[in-house]
Amino acid sequence: MKRSAFAVWLVFLIFFVISLVTNILGSIIPNIIEDFGLSLFVGSLVTFSFFIAYGVMSIPAGVLLERFREKPVLVASFILAFVGSLAFATSPRFGVMLPSLFLIGAAFAMLQVAINPLLRVAGGEENFAFNSAAAQGIFGLASFLSPWLYAYLVQGLQADEPANGLIAALSRVVPESLPWVSLYWVFAAICLAMLLVVALARLPEVVLQEDERAGAVVTYRELIRRPVVWLFFLGIFVYVGTEQGVATWISKFLETYHGYEPVAEGKTAVSLFWGLMTAGCFLGLVLLKLFDSRRVLVGFAAAAMLALALALFGPAQVSLWAFPTIGFCISVMWPIIFSLALNSVDRHHGAFSGILVTGIVGGALLPPVVGALGDLLGLRYGMMVLFVTLGYILSIGLWAKPLITNATIGGAKKATS
Repeated sequence: MKRSAFAVWLVFLIFFVISLVTNILGSIIPNIIEDFGLSLFVGSLVTFSFFIAYGVMSIPAGVLLERFREKPVLVASFILAFVGSLAFATSPRFGVMLPSLFLIGAAFAMLQVAINPLLRVAGGEENFAFNSAAAQGIFGLASFLSPWLYAYLVQGLQADEPANGLIAALSRVVPESLPWVSLYWVFAAICLAMLLVVALARLPEVVLQEDERAGAVVTYRELIRRPVVWLFFLGIFVYVGTEQGVATWISKFLETYHGYEPVAEGKTAVSLFWGLMTAGCFLGLVLLKLFDSRRVLVGFAAAAMLALALALFGPAQVSLWAFPTIGFCISVMWPIIFSLALNSVDRHHGAFSGILVTGIVGGALLPPVVGALGDLLGLRYGMMVLFVTLGYILSIGLWAKPLITNATIGGAKKATS
């Protein structure tokens, strides 16, 4: 099995690009709603179009990976992402934005399926846990930087004179009234560069393990008959829905209720949301060595509900800091829910993983629910639906009965009764 430091760094770079493009949506939602004259619900279809692609493509991507292998899937993914980015950049209309984001989301679903097995092989199985944690750190870094890229481009294009060649070039192709569209010219250039790098790269051969395979139709039929599969699918669904339900509406909420500018304080709050989520992951690693993961999940879910209450009903300065704190509190939820799910079944982990990843579609459906309720009752009350999703996540820590619990200091993994 051939190791490749280059392939490891390539995977890290792909994680960075995925995060940079994905997590810009929360920053630009206020611009989209205002510039295209949309209701909250219609504006939230931006998030829907992107994340519904994960629900559509996650399992088919696994099938494509087994048939065509990593490199063709990576190349096809960046072609899709390039086409999607360029389509909206050259024709910045809301009707074009939705299918463009679907193409980008489908591309990133394919990338997510392909790069984890590649990282395992390229870096060595004994280093996989470390490299995976490093990749998540890089993912978080890009999420933190993404709103700052948005602010840099928008403020540069709104200045009287272009500050550099990049801004000057973008000013010639970006409508003066839509400076944030410049992001998609940058994303198109990034995806084209990544396409060329991947096409020319020599990647190690990957032999998929059982838990990385898509699974046969009969396997999925067996799994979907088990209630525990649906319960954990719903857990992933509401987690991603909560994450995107907060990130999508932070900037718009702060603008609506406290008068904060999206390109200033709103940008900072969204950036800190993702930054503190990354920081929370490191604290979570420590806590999971000290306590049962179910207790950690209950504690962090309760803290997230408190932070949400302060964000929605606190004064301006409290709200400004409470929203990023939610990111810190939900940081450990994905890995805990995912590991509890896989440790609750004794076989078919690859197919079960595919079902769980399909739960990312929650990121498509929860923001429109918030938007629709926001149009009827106001955004503050629309976002109160997130108390329900956080409550369900808390309940997982109470009813989950994994076959194997997480190893802690002074304790060993053991079967539960």
